[in-house]
Amino acid sequence: MSLDQIKKELREAILTGNQNKAIELAKKIIEQKLDIQSILKDSMVPAMDEVGELFEKKEYFIPELLISARAMESALKLLKPYLKVDEEISAGKVVLGTVQGDIHDIGKNIVKYFLEGAGFTVIDLGKEVTAERFIKTIEKEKVDILAMSALITTTMPYFKKVIDELKQTKLRDKVKIMVGGAPVNSEFAKRVGADAFAEDAPKAVQVARNFITELREKS
Repeated sequence: MSLDQIKKELREAILTGNQNKAIELAKKIIEQKLDIQSILKDSMVPAMDEVGELFEKKEYFIPELLISARAMESALKLLKPYLKVDEEISAGKVVLGTVQGDIHDIGKNIVKYFLEGAGFTVIDLGKEVTAERFIKTIEKEKVDILAMSALITTTMPYFKKVIDELKQTKLRDKVKIMVGGAPVNSEFAKRVGADAFAEDAPKAVQVARNFITELREKS
């Protein structure tokens, strides 16, 4: 199978959420020693961008987002170990987690898949993440972006606790912060001191890309 044919079929597999096909194609890419960086750039990232566009047009909904994201993640997981060191160029580094007291992580997981599909390195801390754990990870991993999620109103104030502790540890200016979750909105994000609100996974990718552009312009 040619490189162009694999790119076309992998893009289609991600768009339709065909996880088995995506895995099969990833294995062929490895067997044929094809250009993985080219496949990521020309097939996988554009496919996830298109999924995001379909979601915004209300042609796709949460189930379609999830199955497409899982198809992409399955292929990416197989391909990543075969990327050459000099090819591992990340769009940026993100630490991601659902805040302490909140056990909901489906939305957070979809955001993770989309960010990875867009080329970001994602450190997923899971759910019920404490401020201390967020801060330790930011210090250790030198991340560009902190992305926090809360799905219940009683855990939303924890965003501010994390941000206040980042200020105390002199780390606030070193990282861009986005927040999200069903009860969250842009007004609340501003109130707690976040840099942006992302209402869904495609928006989270847009916000993250804007953050990285801002950070690179400053450096």
